[in-house]
Amino acid sequence: MTDTPPPQWGRPPPGAGNPLGPAPVAKRKKPRRIFLWIFLAVQVLFLIWIIVGVNSGSDDPSCEGLTGDALQLCKDAGDAGTAIGVGLVIGLWAAVDIILGITYGIYRLNRRERT
Repeated sequence: MTDTPPPQWGRPPPGAGNPLGPAPVAKRKKPRRIFLWIFLAVQVLFLIWIIVGVNSGSDDPSCEGLTGDALQLCKDAGDAGTAIGVGLVIGLWAAVDIILGITYGIYRLNRRERT
């Protein structure tokens, strides 16, 4: 038997190289930007909803057969209803965007590199 010292575990001394060579560098994954596409899809859906809502407000069959002031009053009431509906959709749109923004912020805080 030879007189070999027992192995020393721990950090290698400064200046000692790795006998296996340099450690491989891990490639960083490219972000897929899934949230961006979800956000844009939500924006398109709300935009379509508003366009359809505005265009459907002018075709009111309940005003048929009315003339004069009654016809004008019926059309004005339909326009007011359309404006209220579009306003509610815009309010919902803003609320959903705020919720999406907060969710994205929480997600980014969770995914950041810790030092």
